[in-house]
Amino acid sequence: MTDDALACPECSQPMKSGGVVLVKREDDGWRTCRRLLRCAGLHVWWRWADRPEGPLETCPMPELFR
Repeated sequence: MTDDALACPECSQPMKSGGVVLVKREDDGWRTCRRLLRCAGLHVWWRWADRPEGPLETCPMPELFR
């Protein structure tokens, strides 16, 4: 399943890719990209780009990516 085929965990609407953001990962200190995903309900989620099997996390600053 691709990221674009996922349903929003909050409202179940389909999500679309919203780009990538370079951030520092706390657990290993590496600068790594997070893939942004958003739905029509304006919910914004992200996950580590190099860990596609990882969980979706609520983006802490969704207003920057709407």
